[in-house]
Amino acid sequence: MKDLIVNNSSIPLDNDGYLVNLGDWNQDVANALALDEQIELRKNHWEIITLIRRFYETFELAPSQRPLVKFVKEQLGEEKGRSIYLMKLFPGSPAKVIARIAGLPRPTNCF
Repeated sequence: MKDLIVNNSSIPLDNDGYLVNLGDWNQDVANALALDEQIELRKNHWEIITLIRRFYETFELAPSQRPLVKFVKEQLGEEKGRSIYLMKLFPGSPAKVIARIAGLPRPTNCF
């Protein structure tokens, strides 16, 4: 395990960089996690982060890629509900990166 330092506080992370305690999440933590991913969070990032946190509150799990894309499409429309859009905002594996920045557990079925 390692720690993330945010505002002089030590936030524990698991070996994959996800929060150990989901209650430690806030916008400052999200910004620090995003910087670790070399992402500067902007309005369009926050729109997706807010949405995935709502998904988690509703279904009690972080979505893998396909459910994530489907949910974004249902909530935000065709243009944003595409893998390519999410990959531009959150390079690599969007479902994993978004969940990590949003302070959620690692999505199941994501390698």
